[in-house]
Amino acid sequence: MARTVKPLNDTQIKQAKPREKEYSLSDGNGLQLSIRPNGTKSWLFKYYRPFTKKRTNLSFGQYPQITLAAARAKREEARGLLANEIDPKEYKEQQYTQETQARLNTLEKVAWEWFEIKKLAVKSKHAEGIWGKVKNHVLPELGKRPISSIDAVITINTLKPVAAKGALETVGRTCQILNQIMRYAVNTGVIKHNPLEGIRDAFAKPVTKPMPTIDVIRMPELMGDLLRASIKFPTQCAIEWQLHTMVRPNEATKAKWSEIDLENNVWILPAEKMKAAKVHKIPLTPRTLKLLELMRPISGHREYIFPADRNPRGHMNPQTPNAAIGRMGYKGELVAHGLRSLASTALNESRLFDFELIEVALAHQDTNQVRAAYNRSDYLESRREIMCWWSEYIHNAKVQSLV
Repeated sequence: MARTVKPLNDTQIKQAKPREKEYSLSDGNGLQLSIRPNGTKSWLFKYYRPFTKKRTNLSFGQYPQITLAAARAKREEARGLLANEIDPKEYKEQQYTQETQARLNTLEKVAWEWFEIKKLAVKSKHAEGIWGKVKNHVLPELGKRPISSIDAVITINTLKPVAAKGALETVGRTCQILNQIMRYAVNTGVIKHNPLEGIRDAFAKPVTKPMPTIDVIRMPELMGDLLRASIKFPTQCAIEWQLHTMVRPNEATKAKWSEIDLENNVWILPAEKMKAAKVHKIPLTPRTLKLLELMRPISGHREYIFPADRNPRGHMNPQTPNAAIGRMGYKGELVAHGLRSLASTALNESRLFDFELIEVALAHQDTNQVRAAYNRSDYLESRREIMCWWSEYIHNAKVQSLV
C-alpha cells in the first residue's frame, strides 16, 4: 500500500532549517521542497519520463519567490502534460526556445529577410521605394517589436499619422508591403497566422486621377501646335517618337541606338526599362523610321537617340517633353504620359483591332496571371499592322493641321 504524504503548509516551510546535508520535504504527487546547507529552498518535481521511464527532476524555482500555491499549480500543469505523455522538462525547454526565438524575430529582422528576396524580383528603383516605406513609416515605431506581437490595432495606429497627412496611396502601399512580410513570416514558420489581413480597409482609399489627356478629335490641333511650337528639334522628335511608339515618357527619352534593329525594323526595349519587367518589342513604321533618319545627324554617333541638352552624352530628361507640352498651351489638359491614352482611344474606337492586341502594343500587363504566365507570344507581326495604322492616323492629323 502506497504511503500517504501529508501536504506541506507555509509554517512548516518557513520553519524548515538548513542541515549539514541537503534534505527534502514532500508535498505529495512528486512535489518536493529541497533545503540546502546554505539555506536555499527550491521546489522540485520528481517524475518518470513518459517513454524511457527514467526518473528525473524539474525545477520550479525557489521559495519564497515561488509560493506553495504557485508550486502546486506548476505541479498540476506538469502532471497534466504527463497524462498526455508529454515530458514536462522537454516541454519547458521547447517553450523557452520558442520564446527566445520570438524575441529575436523582430519585425525589422523578418522584414529585412523578406526584402532580401523581394528585391531580386523587382527593379532597383522599385526596391528602394519598397524599403523606403518600411523604413520611414513602420520601423521607427514597430521595428524592435517581436513580429509575433504585432497586431492590427498597433499597426493601424502607427499608420494613422501618415493617413492624416493625406498620403493615402502611401498608406495603401505600406499595408500591402506589411501583408507580404507577414505572409513570408507565416510561410517560414515564424508566426502561425497573418494578423494584418484587411488592415487596408481601416483607411480611406485614395481618389485615383487619370493622366490628363485631350479628346482624340483634337489630334490635328495638337500636331499643328507641335509643328509651330518654339521648342528644340530633338524635343519635338521625342514627343512624336513617343506618340508613334505608344511608350511611356521615361522609355521614349532613354531610347538607345543599340536597341534599334533596322534589319527587322523593330525597337527592342530591355526588361529593365519596362514597367512590367519584360522585354518589349515595338514594330517600327515608315514614319518612325523617318524620325530616326532626322535624329541620326544629331545623335547617331552617341548612345542615346534623344540627347540631353546640356550633356549630349546623356539622355533627355523624361520631364522635358512634358514641360514642352505645357508650354504649347496644354498645361492641365495634357501630359506626355497622356499621349498613350490618345493611341488607346483611337485604336479602340476604330474597332479594327482586337482589344488584347492593343493592350500588348501599350505594354500593359495581363491582369489574368495564369494566362500571362502561359502566353509567351508578343504578337509582333499582328502589332505591326496596328502600329502602321496609328502612325498614319498621326500623319493624317498633321496634314489636317496644315490645311
